[in-house]
Amino acid sequence: MGAGGAASQRTQEARRQERLLREQWQAARRQALRWDTVGEGEQRVLAQLLVLTARGWRLLVDRRWSRTRTADAHMLLVGPGGVFVVDVTAGREPAEGHAPGLLAATKAAESAVASLGMSPVAVQPVRVFAGQRLDASLGRIRLLGEHEIGPVLLSQRHRLRAESVRAIADHLERVFPGYAGSAIDQQPVPAPEPHRPGSPDGLFDLEGLRDAALEGARRAPIEQWMTFLHPDQVALVRRNWSGPARISGPAGTGKTVVALHRAAYLARRTTGRILYVTFANNLPRVQSTFLEAMAPTVADRVDFRSLHSWAQEYLQERGIPVRLHGDKAETAFSLAWKNVGRASRLAALDPAPTYWHEEIDYVIKGRGLTRFEEYAAVPRRRRRASLHRTHRQSVWELYEAYEALRGERGVHDFNDVLSLALAEASRRREGPSYAAVIVDEVQDLTLVGVRLLHALVGDVPNGLLLVGDGQQTVYPGGFRLTDAGIDIRGDRGQVLRTNYRNSKQILDAALTVVADDAFEDLDGLRTSGRRDVDLTYHDGDVVRVTRPTVEAHDRDLLDALRSLPEGALADTALLCPSMRAVGHYQRLLTQAGIPVCQLEHYEGRAVDAVKLGTYRRAKGLEFKNVFLPQHDTASGHGAPAGAPAGTETSETARERAELLRSRLFVAMTRARDLLWLGSVTTR
Repeated sequence: MGAGGAASQRTQEARRQERLLREQWQAARRQALRWDTVGEGEQRVLAQLLVLTARGWRLLVDRRWSRTRTADAHMLLVGPGGVFVVDVTAGREPAEGHAPGLLAATKAAESAVASLGMSPVAVQPVRVFAGQRLDASLGRIRLLGEHEIGPVLLSQRHRLRAESVRAIADHLERVFPGYAGSAIDQQPVPAPEPHRPGSPDGLFDLEGLRDAALEGARRAPIEQWMTFLHPDQVALVRRNWSGPARISGPAGTGKTVVALHRAAYLARRTTGRILYVTFANNLPRVQSTFLEAMAPTVADRVDFRSLHSWAQEYLQERGIPVRLHGDKAETAFSLAWKNVGRASRLAALDPAPTYWHEEIDYVIKGRGLTRFEEYAAVPRRRRRASLHRTHRQSVWELYEAYEALRGERGVHDFNDVLSLALAEASRRREGPSYAAVIVDEVQDLTLVGVRLLHALVGDVPNGLLLVGDGQQTVYPGGFRLTDAGIDIRGDRGQVLRTNYRNSKQILDAALTVVADDAFEDLDGLRTSGRRDVDLTYHDGDVVRVTRPTVEAHDRDLLDALRSLPEGALADTALLCPSMRAVGHYQRLLTQAGIPVCQLEHYEGRAVDAVKLGTYRRAKGLEFKNVFLPQHDTASGHGAPAGAPAGTETSETARERAELLRSRLFVAMTRARDLLWLGSVTTR
């Protein structure tokens, strides 16, 4: 067919669609006129919503709707974008006086669909103003004009498949008998689905609905999958905690997804702001993008920040000078090691200064210790080297030398920023700055960092939520929550045990790396490295490639990337143990014409490029396909690359190796469908 013929065909199709829409609108207007107890403007809005029923939406209208009733929800609308609780008014001002009735109706709808496993963020209250143009928010209520209601609803991100729309609407019609199903008269009514054995109420198959939702999320782009809340976790999002709470569990159990939905849930039910904190500085951008897609009406009330960037801004707002300069602080430590540490007894335990720098960062300053006697008595959690009092005296002398040199240069290090912020937060006596604080990957924070965030909200109900898993620690040192004055009592500690991400093949490969590494979580319990979890996914695959040279290994890597299905690069990550390796593979992929997106620049939106970054940078993320080239260099067996001769069997070397294995485990468990493991036999 020529260009002219194709254009003519498109024109004819456009005219057909326009004619169909006009017929639907006329039918909807005729049907809306039957509601003679409401005004003309309300009838026009009803007609627009009736038109949606020709596109697979379901509309339930309050049988008692009249122009004298303005405080309750007039309609329940179910479509691909979720459940919308709608009231219509001919008023001109978005008065707050009518909000309680609409919010109460929304809460009732949330409770009704919670039994089906629907997340609260998928139920939205909407007030429509007849005869106006408007698109705004009043708290969690979306305010729309008559002309905006249709386009806005149709533009919502799809959450529900057609069978889910039918099942949920049927359920709501049964729960709310005061609402009658309405649709354009001339549209054929779908035949009722046959009753299936095991259906809980004869209307739908609950397990089938949940399985369909899970399968639909798996087929979607990885960004949509990373916000998918499994129906079994809805109750956890809505739980009312009497004080600080914690969600833990193995990799792949949906901890971050629960935290994101919890943030949206709290933002809709409080007047204050929600602070969502992580340690990594790339995750806040990604999580902010996810929440904007999940719950756009409350996204601007949740602050996604890395801990250190937030602390710096917090201090600057209060006029407290911050002179953070990592390079100058590093120089100060190097001089302190040269002057004090190198000739001390510490060198006999580990001649590399890195271990002792970490001792200061994570044990002394990370725990906020200011006196030697405190350090002499403190348990050094997750630190294997046994330090006698004389060793600790040498460490303290190194610490004091470092602090003196840092002070002479007039600079702060990252630990100083948190300590200054904690002192300021503890000093101030006004009410909490935030309605709630959610901490993701809490195991990566220092004790001072956790104390700081706890100080912002204290022990108020639903105020502090800590999310993380000790097995996925990628930094040295550790602490217990009781050290921070946080008491997780009774049911305020929830352990997730179902892995929704990894197949058995992928998870077994990852657990083999850490099987012999028992770990201590924030509750102080010693846990085996090989934990049992329930699996829901069985289609993943592990591919192992071993080649004699790096060149041959890299050729196979490029071949594997090129053989992925069209569009699959958007769901693919290539992860490396170091920035040096990241640089190597950035050059390799670029020269091969394969598009690359650095993880530090990734914002949570679909990009048709391989995501490239370090193991640590990939924390909190997941991908359909994960490639780990030369992964055995990061397995942690034996001394790490560059370790001084003679330290391979020392306690410090074993500690380093264990930490490397933990990082590799994190990288491997990012994979959902494919885990590619490359090895080189000679170096």
